[in-house]
Amino acid sequence: MHRVAAVIVPPVLSFDVSIPLMVFNSVDRYDVRVCTARPGPVPTVGGPDIVVTDGLDAVEGADTVIAVGSGGEQAPAEVLDAFRTAAGGGARIASLCTGAFVLAQAGLLDGRRATTHWALAEDLATRFPAIDVQPGLLFVEDGGIFTSAGAAAAIDMCLHLVRVDHGAAVANAAARLAVVPPVRPGGQAQFIETPLPPERGLSLADTRAWALARLDRPLALADLAGHARMSVRTLTRRFHAETGQSPLQWLLHRRVDRARELLETTGLSMDQVAGRSGLGSADSLRKHMVARVGLTPTAYRASFTRR
Repeated sequence: MHRVAAVIVPPVLSFDVSIPLMVFNSVDRYDVRVCTARPGPVPTVGGPDIVVTDGLDAVEGADTVIAVGSGGEQAPAEVLDAFRTAAGGGARIASLCTGAFVLAQAGLLDGRRATTHWALAEDLATRFPAIDVQPGLLFVEDGGIFTSAGAAAAIDMCLHLVRVDHGAAVANAAARLAVVPPVRPGGQAQFIETPLPPERGLSLADTRAWALARLDRPLALADLAGHARMSVRTLTRRFHAETGQSPLQWLLHRRVDRARELLETTGLSMDQVAGRSGLGSADSLRKHMVARVGLTPTAYRASFTRR
């Protein structure tokens, strides 16, 4: 049995506590123990207390030790010592969401790539400049230490650990039991880098609809301005006021959205997807998918196909 010790560090979300239990207990090859520095009732953020009966002795002899919680606050000294000892003894070390701060405080992330929830990534980088913080990734592995972003990304990382231990078939079976998608690559973006603002105006709604019906054709600023019956300068100003983007930025986002839809729902080749979405070629499709989504078209299709 592979022993997993999930070390709870308040403040913590009850959902985060459930993640290692849900994923690893779905595979009959793991022995999962939840522990904390001070056994007993542990407060959760916005929820009821949970009772943790095991102390840090559960970390001794564990094959994988996971930091869960902290909210970015200072962890108890005995917790940091437990992680240092586990890492020194060859245990696999991981963190869920803000658990990265625990590993950072223990000095285990110095000189390594790591991630955490995007909302706290800047704080992690500021407080621990020796860490190469990757704010847009789902999870990161560097030198046998794994860190993840929040919530669903933490599930992805735990499933990835199952895949590392027992292969894709076992990991996918665990994903099906948890009713979540198959393992997503850690390099996938957290999808928070370029959120689109809501469209606030209607004066160019007809022109936007016209452009959406012609994404597979070349469209220039002059074409959009001609349909709207206004100058390019006026079009650009109004477009930004209504969408928060320039006309060409908006058009590129819509083309990538169309490409994502085609990748999810069809078996078209990459060149065909690029052509129908107006991105030109498979190389161009790949470049824009990686820039916008953080995944190649092939990886995106493998993760999100609904066919």
